[in-house]
Amino acid sequence: MAIEAVNLAEKLTKFSEHWSPKKVTAFNGHDIMVVKVKGEFNWHSHDDTDDFFMVLEGRIRIETEDGDVTLGPGELYVVPKNVRHRPVAEEEAHLLLIEKAGTPNTGDEATAATITEI
Repeated sequence: MAIEAVNLAEKLTKFSEHWSPKKVTAFNGHDIMVVKVKGEFNWHSHDDTDDFFMVLEGRIRIETEDGDVTLGPGELYVVPKNVRHRPVAEEEAHLLLIEKAGTPNTGDEATAATITEI
């Protein structure tokens, strides 16, 4: 087992595509991922898990059917399971995501967005 820190900023330099989370490590059965986002993602929900979003850089709005939450650097929000939501970023933003291993990042909606390890 290698003992070294995971540098999130460095991991984010390794790709340019938006809405395609990249797994950087795992923790107690959860995937820890970074993602670059810009524009609107699809509306979706997760039946079996909450959805964790933390902004590393930029701003993001998470729209829900009950109202929106806007996040800036260092802020996080957890969307409860079964709540339909859609992340939106007017400008490029960088996020940290935590999800149960194997959870589709698009929840109940099929999309071309995939999770790949970097």
